[in-house]
Amino acid sequence: MLERIEVGLSERSYPIWIGSGILSRLGTALKESRLPRKIGIITNPTVSRLYLDQVEKTLEGEGFESHCFEILDGEEYKTLKTLEEIYDFLIENDFGRSSALLALGGGVVGDITGFAAATYLRGVPFAQVPTTLLSQVDSSVGGKTAVNHRLGKNLIGAFYQPRHVHIDVKVLETLSQREFSSGMAEVVKYGISQDRAFFDWLEINATSLEMRDHAALVEAVKRSCQIKANIVEIDEKETSLRATLNFGHTFGHAVETLSGYGLITHGEAVGIGMVVAAAIALELGLCQESDLDRIRALLMRFALPVVPPPFSTGEYLEVMGRDKKVQDGMLRLVLNRGIGDCEIRKVGHPEKLFASAVERLTA
Repeated sequence: MLERIEVGLSERSYPIWIGSGILSRLGTALKESRLPRKIGIITNPTVSRLYLDQVEKTLEGEGFESHCFEILDGEEYKTLKTLEEIYDFLIENDFGRSSALLALGGGVVGDITGFAAATYLRGVPFAQVPTTLLSQVDSSVGGKTAVNHRLGKNLIGAFYQPRHVHIDVKVLETLSQREFSSGMAEVVKYGISQDRAFFDWLEINATSLEMRDHAALVEAVKRSCQIKANIVEIDEKETSLRATLNFGHTFGHAVETLSGYGLITHGEAVGIGMVVAAAIALELGLCQESDLDRIRALLMRFALPVVPPPFSTGEYLEVMGRDKKVQDGMLRLVLNRGIGDCEIRKVGHPEKLFASAVERLTA
């Protein structure tokens, strides 16, 4: 079971392999993508224990020389301090421009490895091997790399595309229920904001996805990645269309920042953010009450929270005011138009909108 998608970016185009049980083919894939023979694998202790041996064997089988460096596990470690530790590892092991990095892990590992690759020696190639559902359908594709700052999420980063993305849904068998649910938030996001037929499919196939049926997961991941690839090909640097993929993220990032990184997962925060965005869309007449009900019901089906934590509107707005999506003092909100479409609205004074939305959801 192997599906292939191409992210078409001219000379920087790259393939996404999606399948079940394809981790053993990673060496072949990287050879096809002409990755340099010396590879630094960046991972964390949890993923290392489960998959590092298999990855090292498949790389060795295709003539690669690999060196591994483990970072601590968790969003709270996606920092400049951890990035410096990666630089130390690369320098001490004589990594040069004819070397590459490989991100073996979830979104934290992928984001920080990509940023290290973008900045070490002004740029070395890298590949993504995402091991969480969230990273498989979102952060591993599209070239967004970053670390967090104490005042906001992903404020320090770069756009830098991988050479290859290798997605094996079989690794999701070892994912905790909470992390699996977190990934489903990003899957649902594509349906709400981009593709009504996909949202309908998710409702129909929710049971198969909950049971982690491999065929259903391959289909969900493929459709999610194809939607994202189509948008990245048009708007790589998020000047217009790609910003619609931030549906749920403006409020969601504020939830993460206020709650403390790691206490609420990224997917949980995005789920809350999508419900808040839909409630604002309802206030503005962009969707119906029935749309909001369907969105909440599907998120709850995947065990995701749909009620904002009890921070004040002022606290939320202060954090959102530092968001990368603020332009000229105006907050850009991605709001759904029904289900399957969305638009970007600039809001100068969003206090009443957010207060009304939160009140509706917490009543």
